[in-house]
Amino acid sequence: MSELILIRHGETAWTLSGQHTGHTDLPLTARGEDQARALVPLLADRRITLALVSPYQRARRTAELAGLTSTRVTDDLREWDYGGYEGLTTAEIHRTLPHWDMWTDGVAPGPAEHPGESAFDVGERADRVLAEVREALSPGGGDIALVAHSHVLRVLTARYLGLAPAAGALFQLATGTVSSLGTEHGRPVITGWNLALPARFTDAATSPDLAGTG
Repeated sequence: MSELILIRHGETAWTLSGQHTGHTDLPLTARGEDQARALVPLLADRRITLALVSPYQRARRTAELAGLTSTRVTDDLREWDYGGYEGLTTAEIHRTLPHWDMWTDGVAPGPAEHPGESAFDVGERADRVLAEVREALSPGGGDIALVAHSHVLRVLTARYLGLAPAAGALFQLATGTVSSLGTEHGRPVITGWNLALPARFTDAATSPDLAGTG
C-alpha cells in the first residue's frame, strides 16, 4: 500500500523566536534551506507520484529543495489561522491568559481577512485533503507527499487516525523532517515520525524552539 508522506518545512526566523506563524509568508533561513536539502536522501527510495504543497513560500521552497516534482499548491494545506495571535509567542499570550491552550481554547479573533480558526476548522480542511489523497492512494501505487506546516499536519495526522482534530496536540512535529502514514491490517497507523539525517542541522531541526508553530 502506498503511504502518505508528511514534510514540515525548514526553519524560519519565527521558528527560532517561537512566534505563531500562520499567514505571515516568511522565507526559510539559510539553515532552513539546509534542512530542506537534507530531505533529498530521505525521499530517494520513495516513488512519490504527487506532492501537494501549502501556498506559503516556506513550504514551496522546501518542496523545491527536497527535489519534489509534480507538485500542486493546495490552499487547504495552509497553516492554522492564528487570528489575533499571529506573530505572538505562547509566553506572550500566557502573560494575560496563563492557562491558554490553543488546541482547546482556540485563538483570539483577528482582522476580517484572518479571523482565526479553531481545531475543528483546521480539521475540516484536513478532511478535504485526506478525501482527495485517499482517492489517489492505492495498493502498489506511489506515495503522496504533503509539504506544509506543524499544526495543520498534526491535525491531519489526528484525522487520518480517526481522532478529534485537537488530538493533534499529541504529535510534536519538528522542522525539516519527514513523517509517514500508512496502514497495518487495514487500520491507519503512523509508520514513521520526525525522520531527519544525523547531520549538523539535525540538532536545530529537533530542538524545542524549532518544534513549535508554523
